[in-house]
Amino acid sequence: MPEIQLLRPAHAPALLAFERENRAYFAASVPDRGDDYFARFDERHRALLAEQEAGVCYFHVLVGTEGEVLGRINLVDVADGGADLGYRIAERASGRGLATWSVRQICERAAQHYGLSSLRAAARLDNAASRAVLARSGFAVVGETRLSGRPGLTYVRSLTDFIPRSDAPTAH
Repeated sequence: MPEIQLLRPAHAPALLAFERENRAYFAASVPDRGDDYFARFDERHRALLAEQEAGVCYFHVLVGTEGEVLGRINLVDVADGGADLGYRIAERASGRGLATWSVRQICERAAQHYGLSSLRAAARLDNAASRAVLARSGFAVVGETRLSGRPGLTYVRSLTDFIPRSDAPTAH
């Protein structure tokens, strides 16, 4: 089973390979990162790590058994107990439930490790796979938006079911 890891400097080569290998696949459903992203990848990677160190974002990679990056699951704009969720799974790993599994794992981690109480997300109407992942992961539609000029939906997920209750009975 793949493992979700907090982004580290050592992930850079595998992450760049993941982004390059899946660029066309991702561009079919989300805006392309552009050539500058790839030309300045190392600089961008360092900037992400600095944001993470500052506690304003939590970047994660889904790492396969060979050390390859199979996906990204990010929490950005962390503030006031909430964050925006973003994710992408490699084409070769899609259709196996990894996106839903990863999003659920990040919901739990967001509540239990980062102290968040809710997550926000958005998906274009023409991205049925992403909308299905959000629905299966407990996100509720709360509004409409435009993403890259196309219609989309906004979602919210309360994380209260991942927070251990202090009044729960304990085993003795």
